[in-house]
Amino acid sequence: MTRNRNQHVVPTKDGWAVRRAGSPKATRVFGTQQEAIERGREIARNQRSELLIHGRDGRIREKNTYGRDDYPPKG
Repeated sequence: MTRNRNQHVVPTKDGWAVRRAGSPKATRVFGTQQEAIERGREIARNQRSELLIHGRDGRIREKNTYGRDDYPPKG
């Protein structure tokens, strides 16, 4: 079983947090969503995982995959 290293950018009462999937604790909280997205993207690239960006309503509004080989090209 692989460990889920996906990163989520989520709204909090103090701003925007980057949180690893399944973790109750934020990696870090930022003042703006853009700052959180930049940090989340960096982490997702380093860990070859997904970045899921949530809107103010908490719903996922965007997903980006960085370096995963779940679906390698056929050939």
